[in-house]
Amino acid sequence: MKVKTILVSQPEPKMENSPYSRLIEKEHVRVDFRPFIHVEGVEAKLVRQQKIDLKDFTAIILTSRNSVDHFFRIAEEMRFKVPDSMKYFCQSEAVAYYLQKYVVYRKRKIYVGKRNFIDLKSLFKKYKDEKFLLPSSDVLKNLVPDTLNEMNLNWKRGIFYRTVISDLSDLRNVYYDVLVFFSPSGIESLLKNFPDFEQNDTRIAVFGNSTVAAATDAGLRIDIQAPTPETPSMTMALQKYITSVNKK
Repeated sequence: MKVKTILVSQPEPKMENSPYSRLIEKEHVRVDFRPFIHVEGVEAKLVRQQKIDLKDFTAIILTSRNSVDHFFRIAEEMRFKVPDSMKYFCQSEAVAYYLQKYVVYRKRKIYVGKRNFIDLKSLFKKYKDEKFLLPSSDVLKNLVPDTLNEMNLNWKRGIFYRTVISDLSDLRNVYYDVLVFFSPSGIESLLKNFPDFEQNDTRIAVFGNSTVAAATDAGLRIDIQAPTPETPSMTMALQKYITSVNKK
């Protein structure tokens, strides 16, 4: 069956010329965006209950824009003035760039990984005597604590925000040819919102091994998968699939 409509379970990209824009233009498909999950901040008193005192730490590990936002939100709620000496270890350049929203970049000690959390290991080795705080969601990949523990770092995790399933009830009678997922939480949201969901002719596209596992465990048929050597991005995987089925 041909693909005419796609629902991506993420916010719409802010950039004008996103890969999805090119996909729409080239394949003449409709692409809608709707977050299946969203983030809610944890109150400062709940952070205190985790026995976290911000003044005890000399370095912050930031794995996402959400971790940046909620670290500084909690600091403000706790009336904690973040010292200029604080070190920031950012998982990627995108996170480090976003940090400029809160600090004067050139005046701070900011260390940046290439892309993946594991890329920070060489930096952690250089600063192994720091006291690290990891502001995170209630959902955290095992790779992160496993890496920090393996290196015997002095670190503590703080749950500063939570991943919450969005209300999708308005989509109950709306049908798309392709549903695109990037996390197990997205799959969970689909099933929580629509416990009687039947896939039928709906194609499921998934990104990443953990999302593949979640979709498979849920009994869903996976039709489109990324990344692969041939299609490293989701838009490339969608492009390949659409080109294949729409030309028939």
